[in-house]
Amino acid sequence: MVVLGVVSPQHIIIIPSVPTHQTTNSQYLTRRKALIFTSSLFSSFMYTSHHYSAATAFQIDQPQQQEDRLVQLFQETSPSVVFIKDLELAKGSNDSTKVLANDENAKLEGTGSGFIWDKFGHIVTNYHVVARLATDQSGLQRCKVSIVNVKGESIEKEAKIIGVDPAYDLAVLKVDVEGDEVKPVSVGTSRGLRVGQSCFAIGNPYGYENTLTTGVVSGLGREIPAPNGAAIKGAIQTDAAINAGCKTLFREQKEQSQLHGCLSGLHDSSSYACTVSFSLTYAGNSGGPLIDSSGHVIGVNTATFTRRGSGMSSGVNFAIPIDTVVQTIPYLIVYGTTYKDRY
Repeated sequence: MVVLGVVSPQHIIIIPSVPTHQTTNSQYLTRRKALIFTSSLFSSFMYTSHHYSAATAFQIDQPQQQEDRLVQLFQETSPSVVFIKDLELAKGSNDSTKVLANDENAKLEGTGSGFIWDKFGHIVTNYHVVARLATDQSGLQRCKVSIVNVKGESIEKEAKIIGVDPAYDLAVLKVDVEGDEVKPVSVGTSRGLRVGQSCFAIGNPYGYENTLTTGVVSGLGREIPAPNGAAIKGAIQTDAAINAGCKTLFREQKEQSQLHGCLSGLHDSSSYACTVSFSLTYAGNSGGPLIDSSGHVIGVNTATFTRRGSGMSSGVNFAIPIDTVVQTIPYLIVYGTTYKDRY
């Protein structure tokens, strides 16, 4: 044994002696355990650091990827959107081709949007955008559209009305595309849309061509008035900006708050009347496409809810669902009217 110090018999501390080979083995095991622990700790640190860095990089890259996707979506879909001008020729103008070429002796009555339906030059828009031309008795109304061909060249063409459906606020124009290849839209479906999903509107508000606004589907199954006084059911509500234009084509409604929540889901107190100016966007996004995240058209931008006299979008905007459009447009192209109006 080993005696450490001698103070008094009762304070003698005796430590058993340990064989040398056992001490060596214990030190070896201790060092080995320490080495294994250190290696495990280092590996865990490296694993965590790697995944933390990857997660951080993903969080940083995700907004950029979303932005790039939106830019790509606009670049792919905007060539299919057209700018529509309603012109009234001056009396005595006998060369409409020259007038349309430079808008000489022509009065700009309104502007709107539309989109290329097929490679033959059919264009879908709202009826109220071309209502003046559709009801023209003077022979002086003309419609000029600006389109972009597949080469990216902007060209202007005179458009003719092929068919109209005031009950659904839809119209089909036709331009001569001989010698020019155009890009039709990619038609989607409004079936299965969900409130909250992203959507995008492309149009020409106040004459500013190819304007993109973004938003979400705010509601489904809405009801809005049509130009002929009927109701368009199943409309899509969105907060993607659809700017109000020159005129309010629908009558003002003054009723208590039971009027469809003031036509917009906005419920005023029943103690006072709700004054609604339901404005069709005559100069702007009207007739342009409402697009989903895949670039497919899910609706035709049609109307915006405004307070009387404001003329500004309230964020409560409406589009005709594309499934309704798909059912209507073929009849307008072939017969000039809807199926129910043929007999």
